[in-house]
Order: sequence, then structure tokens, then C-alpha cells
Amino acid sequence: MNVTPSFDLESWSLQSLAEIEACLDKWIPPLAPANLNEPMRYAVLGGGKRLRSLLVMGAFEAGLHKMSAEEWEWRREAALRAATAIELIHAYSLVHDDMPCMDNDILRRGKPTVHVQFGEALALLTGDTLQALAFEVLTPEHSHITPYLQAKLCGLIARAAGYNGMAGGQAVDLASVGQNLDELHLSQMHKLKTGALLEASVLAGAMCAGVKDSDLEQLKVFGSALGLAFQVVDDILDVTADSSVLGKTAGKDAEADKPTYVSLMGIEGAKHKADVLVMKANQALLASDLSKTDALVAIALRVVNRNY
Repeated sequence: MNVTPSFDLESWSLQSLAEIEACLDKWIPPLAPANLNEPMRYAVLGGGKRLRSLLVMGAFEAGLHKMSAEEWEWRREAALRAATAIELIHAYSLVHDDMPCMDNDILRRGKPTVHVQFGEALALLTGDTLQALAFEVLTPEHSHITPYLQAKLCGLIARAAGYNGMAGGQAVDLASVGQNLDELHLSQMHKLKTGALLEASVLAGAMCAGVKDSDLEQLKVFGSALGLAFQVVDDILDVTADSSVLGKTAGKDAEADKPTYVSLMGIEGAKHKADVLVMKANQALLASDLSKTDALVAIALRVVNRNY
């Protein structure tokens, strides 16, 4: 995968993340009944890789074309709202996944999980509220963002989070404990559980930029391959990394007897799988008519080479 030598992912990420964090801080309420705002903000702010929101902004920039300053302004607002909404959806899923009825984890992003810090009842309500807030953010009452784009983004993200996406994948994950899944079924599970929202992040950014359908198809391939590569690397790190580095409990998959890419094909086989998937993602970008893909390519390389 080739990135333009002058492209600085670190600087680009810092600038994008500053905007995203400002939006999260702005749109997560500072006050809510019975102090519900406290676990909401605890769950979202001050941690996380923000991979999904960076993919939104990278795809948005990749899809930019000639337009008026006014159109650019509302399209960029749409992209920031999509990036924020997807982070809220992701955060809600983590809050619920960590609860005793699911993965029963005590550490997330280097601090106690929400149910440990605030109790199970508030954790459940926090996840519910973050999910609802995501769609509030996508549908502002006073904005130049077209109703058509607002509806498209809501539909895209709802499908990625629902029964045929993230939630469905989690259901399969729970049902697969103790089973020996083959590669096809393992990949199908993770395309839903992890890949769907990552793919939606790429498509959301591109839709905000107004890219043509043929390029959306290539970005869909990119997002799908990258989403699976992310999970493969996640499985590797669960075995090789320390909890203090990961920011979550290491070794949980093996302890819970969950099928993973490492248990299926070993560490070296899993690393090869991740490399192949990232190559597939890059080929999809090369097959598109998009010219400003440096951020997406660099993010993909970071995903496969990350250590946390």
C-alpha cells in the first residue's frame, strides 16, 4: 500500500480528532435527569482510538469534488455529525457488551467499565441513551444538511448497528462460545459484529461528500476488508498484548472459549490473513476514481500494524 510521502497521518489525525472530540463534548449533554449525563460522558469522552470517526473523515476527504463554499460547509457538518453518531453507537455497544450478562468485563479504555463505575442499571440506560442520541445528532432541527442525506445516514447506521449488523454479530458470538467455527463462519460473524460499523463509517463519509455510486461500491469493499482485518489484529493482540497496553482485559477470548482467528489458524496465519485483507482494501481504492485516498490508505496500514 502506498501513501504519498508528504502525507502526515499523525498531523491529519490530530487535527481531525480535535474536531471530533469537540463535537462529542458539544453534543453529549452536560446535564441530564438523575445525572445520567455523567456515565454518558464517562463512556465516550477521554479515550478510544476513534478509528470509526477517522474513517468517516478520511472517506469524506477522499470523495470531495468541486462544489460551492456553502455546499462544502453543510456537507462537512454532515460528516462531523456522522463521525460523532458512529462514535456514540460504538460507545453504546461497548457499554452493553461489557455488562455481566454479556462479556462481564471490568476494564475498558484503561479505566473501570461503566457498570463497574456506575452500576448495571445506569450502564444499561447509558447505552440506550447513547444509541438514541446518535440519531438526534444525525437529524438536527436547524441545518442546511438535506433531509435526504439525513435519512440516508440514519438508515445506513441503523442497519450497521442492528440485527443484520453489530447486534446480530454479537448474538452469533454469544451462541458460538465453545464451538469450533471454520473460517467462513468466523468471518461471517465478524463481518456483522465488527465489520458492519467500520464499513458504514467509510460509506457515511463518502455519502456526505456526495461520491458517485461506482465509487461507493469500491469503498464498500474497502470498508468490509478493513473491518475484517481490524478484527483479525484484535484477535492477535488479545493473545500477544498486555492489558495495560490494550486498555482492556487481555486473554478474555481464550478464557471464555470463544472462536478466534488465532485459535483457528495460529498467530502467523492470522497475521497473513490481516495482510491479505489490507491488500484487498487497497486494491478497492485503486479501482475507484477517487484521488485523495492518502488518509484511508494510511489508516488501513495503521490498523494492521497497531499494537493496541
